Order: sequence, then structure tokens, then C-alpha cells
Amino acid sequence: MATPLVELRNICIAFGGIKAVDDVSVDLYPGEVVGLLGHNGAGKSTLIKCLSGAYRMDSGEIRIDGRPVEINNPRDARALNIECIYQTLALADNLDAAANLFLGRELVTRFGFVDEARMEAETRRIMQRLNPNFRKFAAPVKALSGGQRQSVAIARAVYFNARILIMDEPTAALGPQETRMVAELIQELKRQGLGIFLIDHDIHAVKELCDRAAVMKNGQLVGVVRCADVSEDDLLGMIILGKMPEHLAV
Repeated sequence: MATPLVELRNICIAFGGIKAVDDVSVDLYPGEVVGLLGHNGAGKSTLIKCLSGAYRMDSGEIRIDGRPVEINNPRDARALNIECIYQTLALADNLDAAANLFLGRELVTRFGFVDEARMEAETRRIMQRLNPNFRKFAAPVKALSGGQRQSVAIARAVYFNARILIMDEPTAALGPQETRMVAELIQELKRQGLGIFLIDHDIHAVKELCDRAAVMKNGQLVGVVRCADVSEDDLLGMIILGKMPEHLAV
């Protein structure tokens, strides 16, 4: 087997004596999408925030490419090529795609001025790779559809060399056509060898987009299954009952 891109080993984190994540281990391979499923409060977001640097774990180990790493803050995560795309997308509505892509990391000329022409050229180049149908480069992102906004957020992560992507409910509130666009973007990222953790409540979306699903309940890992091996009812049973499907139980 190849070395996992990410290994979360025996992760524990508690708040005020309550174990939000209790001895959870999950891995992620290059070119793979792993869905994190569970009710609100199951611990999936808390677990992944240890990887993004938003939380510090109490115990456990994180390995990237097989070597242990320290992630104490989001800056550490970004240095390890970990990027997050939150449900809010963190886009500036009044700015166009290029200004959003380079927000806080603007390209400048040798005289110190913002190099808008180069930023637009780079945005067109990365969009050609990810979403060749994207045309609204001059429009403020508030004028874009949900799928197009996701394209901008994903392009920003990929441009800055993300290898590990954390996506929070990427198809929430999108229509069928927009959802299909995001699915195609995710397939393209997989082809490029990125590993993606996808946090979602939607079992159908996880079945559609993910290679494996890790289900959590009450801070503990119920199990990790290949999406091809389980039905939506199997996943629902894992979420509600906290047990592996009978045909996969050891």
C-alpha cells in the first residue's frame, strides 16, 4: 500500500471535561475523497479542525506523508499545504475572481504596485485547468452562481499549492446543475492527486462524491467504509445506531 497523505492517529480533544473527539484514527490517500459523516456534535468538525490548526488536540498524532508533524495554528497547516474551503467560502462579495483568489496574497510589480494584469492572467490560467467554462472574470463574486463561487474558492486553494483540501458541505444549497459542477471540480482535483476531507450531513452527497466515508457518533469513530460497499441506508444506520452494517461487521 502507498503511504497515506494524511494519518490522524488516536486523536483526542476535550472541552470542559467533555470528550469531543475520543481516540479517533482516520487516514487519507492522494487522489482520494474521504467523507466525514455524523450528527451535529458527533465530533467530525472538531476532528478536522485539529488538522486545519483551528484546535489543538490533547493527545494523538498527525502524520503527513508518513512523518509526524506539529500543527498548532492555521499558519502551520498552510505551510503543510493544507487548505480549507468553509461553507461560507470566505469570499469578498464586492471583488472579482482574481482579487478574491489573491486576497491577502496579492501579486505586485517591481515598483510595489498591485499587479492586476498578472493576477487576472494567473486566475484565467488556473480556471482553465479547473473549470474551463468559467467566463465571469470581471464580475464581482456576488453576481456568480453557487457553483461558480465554489470554483473561485477551490482555485484559490489549488493555486497556492494545496495538497490536502478540507471542504465543508460543498454542495449545500446548490441546485442539481451546480452540484454537478462541484462534483466535476472534485473529480479534477482527484485526478491531480489532491486528497480531500469532505465534511457533510448529506448521505447522498457523500455516496456521490466520496471514495470512503468515516462515520462518527458522540465523539467516537463508528467505522470507515468504502462508499461502493454500502447503501445510503447502511450509512444512515451507522449515524443513528453507531454500529457497522451487518455485512461488514467483524
